[in-house]
Amino acid sequence: KSGLDPGGAWHAWGMACLKAGNLSSAREKFNRCLKPPMDLNQLNHGSRLVQDVIQYLEATVKPILIADDDYFATLRELEATLRTRSLSLEMMCEGKVQHNSYYQECLFYLHSYGTNLAIISFYMRHDCMREALLHLLNKESPSEVFIEGIFIPSYESGKLHMLENLLETIDPGLESWGAYLIAACKYLQRKNYYHILYELQQFMKDHVRAAMTCIRFFTHGAKSYTELGGKQTWLLKIKDHLKVYLQEVSRSAGRKKMAFTFRKKMSATDVSRHINTVDLQMEVTKFLHQCESLGASQMTGSSLPTLFGNNNMKMDVACKVILEGKNIEEGFGIAFRVLQDFQLEATEVYSKVAKQLVKQQKYSEIRQLLKCVNESGVAAKNDGDNIILNCLNEFKNIPSEDLDNLIQDMDSDENKIQAYVMCNKLRSAYLVSVRQEKARAVQLVQHVRQLAESSGDDVVKAICAQWL
Repeated sequence: KSGLDPGGAWHAWGMACLKAGNLSSAREKFNRCLKPPMDLNQLNHGSRLVQDVIQYLEATVKPILIADDDYFATLRELEATLRTRSLSLEMMCEGKVQHNSYYQECLFYLHSYGTNLAIISFYMRHDCMREALLHLLNKESPSEVFIEGIFIPSYESGKLHMLENLLETIDPGLESWGAYLIAACKYLQRKNYYHILYELQQFMKDHVRAAMTCIRFFTHGAKSYTELGGKQTWLLKIKDHLKVYLQEVSRSAGRKKMAFTFRKKMSATDVSRHINTVDLQMEVTKFLHQCESLGASQMTGSSLPTLFGNNNMKMDVACKVILEGKNIEEGFGIAFRVLQDFQLEATEVYSKVAKQLVKQQKYSEIRQLLKCVNESGVAAKNDGDNIILNCLNEFKNIPSEDLDNLIQDMDSDENKIQAYVMCNKLRSAYLVSVRQEKARAVQLVQHVRQLAESSGDDVVKAICAQWL
């Protein structure tokens, strides 16, 4: 009469019937106020009213045998009961859920009015993980339901191994779980749960991604190569994963195409290249670890360079190796291999090293560096000269004697003249200029005379004028 929504009254009446133990009457009352959710895959447990019913039933759990109530069951209820039974027949949980009428009642309400997440969470609460997994597969629920309803509760309660065993039992190839497992990996990565991630990747036999996780374990948070020296077991694990992957690829190549749909793929050449990188990183780590323990370490950057970074970081590794040995020669061999393997810009690296040596006032070592570069066999004609010119460009305060030694080490007279001019040693520039072939010498001396004039060096200006 008053036009109020009768839903609340039906719900209260249904709850009263439940409390009186009259299960079939309760179903009839609830049928008038409960509705199935619009989207069964929404990430919640359905309406508050359904949750109240389930909560009450779970809290009550009296092993009442289905008796007199059922004589009054209407045909519709009977049909609903049968439908629920057949739905959950394949996934009947052993023990208490199967034999208890209150749990059966929970399943009836969940299947009729609950979301997939609510049903899965119910099974998980009552240690029926297999049933939860089968329900997920049967309903083709999205990954979020798997993560929220099964995965998070499993690792939080220490049942990850149990979950892995069940996934394998239901589908030994894990293919039907592929999308769920990848989603779980992404979730763990977002959360920074790398140890659980690594454990899961090993279970998935996803060797390439497991190797990538090991790289993170090796590099993350390390502040020195002494620390990295203590983490070298991760490098061995990376190699193991990549080798196993190569074996699997070569095994499956002979047979018909294997459907490794969710595991990360990589070409055999790429894998071999990565194994080579790991070997080289091991060598770099041993060398720099040894240098640090002898107290030779010079370079301190904000982040520690390794060969797993981009090309700039690899170039930093090469510089670090050359600079931190007892002398330039000691680390040059390893650095040279880094430059060759990754096809890095060698002159840029050598110039960087030379500039560091100028800062450290180790001028004789710059000459040793040039000797190594020339003996490496792949240096272009002017590489050594360019390294020196790059240094002079930046540093004007190299002591005179060291400066002369460096410039005299240059190959090309033209470069020597350029170097003397840069350092304002006009007399030396004049002396090299006059040794050139006549026409060129005239040009060079005229240039030196102009410079002397503009810098007010009357002596050199006069010498040039006299020669001309």
